[in-house]
Amino acid sequence: MNEDGGQREALSLENTMWANTVLASSGYVLAIVVYTGLETRAQMGKSNPDTKVGKLDLEINRLSKFLFMFMVLLSVLIVAMGGFIGKWWITTTRFVLLLSAIIPISMRVNLDLGKVYYSWCILYDKEIPGTIPRNSTIPEELGRI
Repeated sequence: MNEDGGQREALSLENTMWANTVLASSGYVLAIVVYTGLETRAQMGKSNPDTKVGKLDLEINRLSKFLFMFMVLLSVLIVAMGGFIGKWWITTTRFVLLLSAIIPISMRVNLDLGKVYYSWCILYDKEIPGTIPRNSTIPEELGRI
């Protein structure tokens, strides 16, 4: 007992509420929140999820990057042949815009629509009942087998 008539009790593990704890009773909790940093078990056990990317998407991304670099290089070459006269960076930007048709955006859209269609076909195929494609890269990976 202390001077105000209350009882003192030392803190222990039984007095601890860990992260994401839900209070089951309809009572209340008088608590102190302690930030212990990133060195806790919950934080150290947490990892960033790996993003799943199909091989076709990686190939398309690599090709798009190459075509973009080629388009910029070609624009600079065209301006260089003119002698970098005046505001050459504006002329380079104009040529980048004019040559932007080199990168086929419609190919990416068509591939994504194809993946969605193939996933839909797998979902409603009567010969494989109960199959649920949860990833759009499944048809692509099946085609690579």
